[in-house]
Amino acid sequence: MFAEKLGKQLGHPTRSVAGWLVSKLLTVGNRALEESVVQISGIQPEDTVLELGHGPGLGLQSAAKLLTAPTGHLIGLDYSAYMHQMASELMKELVASGKVTLHHCDVAAMPLVDSTVDRVFHCNCYYFWPDLKKGATEIHRVMKPGGLMVTGMKLSSVAAFAAKRVMPGENWRPDAYMTALSDSGFTDVRMEDKQHKHITFQAIYATASK
Repeated sequence: MFAEKLGKQLGHPTRSVAGWLVSKLLTVGNRALEESVVQISGIQPEDTVLELGHGPGLGLQSAAKLLTAPTGHLIGLDYSAYMHQMASELMKELVASGKVTLHHCDVAAMPLVDSTVDRVFHCNCYYFWPDLKKGATEIHRVMKPGGLMVTGMKLSSVAAFAAKRVMPGENWRPDAYMTALSDSGFTDVRMEDKQHKHITFQAIYATASK
C-alpha cells in the first residue's frame, strides 16, 4: 500500500503532505543525477533545450547556466501542476525574461512546433508514462534532425522501485523504452553506465533521425 501511494505521488505529485514529501525527496535524491545528465547532454550556448518531467526545477537550473548565447532557450514541462508551480517560482526571473518557458502538460501532447529542439533530457521519468510509444513519438516530433536525447536514471532508485508497483506491464524496463525510441525514428539508441562526481547511474542516448 505504501509503495503504491509513493509511486503515484512520484509519477504525479499533488499539493498534499505526500506530494510535499515527494518534492523534498526529489530535491535531495535527484540533484546530483540531474546535474550529471545536463553535463553529458552536450548542451551548446545557442541550443533550444527541453527537459521532460522537470519536477522542482533542479535540472532546469543547471541547464540554464549553459545557455549563455542570446538565442539559447530552455523549455520545461511537467504533468504535475504542483511541480509546474514549484519550478515556475524557482525559475521566475528567467521565465519573465523569456529565456525559459514552462508548460504544464503531458509528454504525449506537447505544445511545441515540429523540429525545433536541439537537446532533450529527463531523469527518472519515463517509468511513469502510460504509453512509451506515444511519448517517444512526440519527443521525436519536436526534435531537430540529429538532435540528441539523454535519459538519466538510477534503476536502484525509489522512483524505479515504485514504478514497478504502480505501472502496468514492463514500462519501467529500460529495454522497453529503448524499443519505443527505435520504433519512433531514433537511431544510435544505447544505454551506458556512467559515473559523474560521486554517483553511478545509467544513461540512455538516442539521436533523432529524420
